[in-house]
Amino acid sequence: MTTAARITIDPQICHGKPCIRGLRYPVTMILELLASGMRHRDILADYADLEEDDLRACLSYAARLSDVKGVAL
Repeated sequence: MTTAARITIDPQICHGKPCIRGLRYPVTMILELLASGMRHRDILADYADLEEDDLRACLSYAARLSDVKGVAL
């Protein structure tokens, strides 16, 4: 399954925020967990619906979003 298939945007789910496979796990939440230092195995243990490839897809999605010329912080 590709990143595009794992990261979905549906106006009916989480107000249209990018989520994992149509589940109510926003990409932002997963990235925040990873940024806090949480390990993949711990995230997967806490969220049984998730798969390792979902976490990788979130990172890939974030990498593509960061490939812009400028960001206002």
